[in-house]
Amino acid sequence: MFVTREIPEAALARLAAGLPDAQIEVHRGPDRIAPDELARSAHGASALICTLADRIDAALLAAIAPPLRVVATFAVGYENIDLDAARRLGVRVANTPGVLTDATAEIAVALALAGARRVAEGDRFVREGRFAGWGPLAHRGRALYGQTVGIVGAGRIGFRVAATLRRGFECEILVHTRDSQGREAAAQRGEAERSVGSREVWEHELGARFVPLDELLERSDIVSLHCPLTRETHHLIDARALARMKRSAVLVNTARGAIIDEAALVTALRSGAIAAAGLDVYEDEPRLAPGLAELENAVLLPHIGSATHAARDAMGMLCAEAVIAELSGRAAPNRLV
Repeated sequence: MFVTREIPEAALARLAAGLPDAQIEVHRGPDRIAPDELARSAHGASALICTLADRIDAALLAAIAPPLRVVATFAVGYENIDLDAARRLGVRVANTPGVLTDATAEIAVALALAGARRVAEGDRFVREGRFAGWGPLAHRGRALYGQTVGIVGAGRIGFRVAATLRRGFECEILVHTRDSQGREAAAQRGEAERSVGSREVWEHELGARFVPLDELLERSDIVSLHCPLTRETHHLIDARALARMKRSAVLVNTARGAIIDEAALVTALRSGAIAAAGLDVYEDEPRLAPGLAELENAVLLPHIGSATHAARDAMGMLCAEAVIAELSGRAAPNRLV
């Protein structure tokens, strides 16, 4: 089997124990593996553990299947994998849902706070030696307590963010989801969009209101994105959407970078059309849109939503268990196709 990036050693040990006859090859370079190298390295492998950065398209799958039998992605999202091609070729695909909810929700809340209270800007200000003492008008931000929060995508992570801000900060919660009943289409399975119970759960437990996207954008002080990247959600937050937001609003994205038109976001932040943005993901990751890094009102993280020891270890173990199950003739619990 081939693993495209280094993963926690506990997962590799579980693979070795569960499949003692398997040869496990790991790409241990500091950068993601190049597509041509991936095709060569995965040739002859019965299992592939990949990351979101690896494009597992129809051409690659056709080149290595058979003997490829299973692809386990070290992620919840799977837009980098051609599921239709995998299905046609009889290749099983599994992801890692459920184990990174808390970690990613924490980062979303952190970005909301950092954007509203100008945390990163203040940190830079002090480090650069510009802090001359407290002042009544210095570095005023915006309160998070009691504000209106718009959650785009009614999944586990979105629910956890909403619950944290409702219960801890007494925020009003608005939710937008493509399904008016708060349940996502079966084709959009995955952490980011898997519905938590039903619309009634959101309403009963959080007092949330389901609203059209335009209303959510117009009323929210914080807009937090938790939907998957699909054809429908690509550039969901474009220049038009940004123009509908409050000038005092903070936009948070811990989902997928291309949900936002990053060039339009730079323009909006530069002009003051919105107050701030907190991003953990980028449209052309790891590259940033020109001008984004220079903006004081942009808080930028290196895709660390799931980067806790516990979450990453659990993701590795889910990948290992999926591969062991599929190569042993059982269905992985987290099988997608």
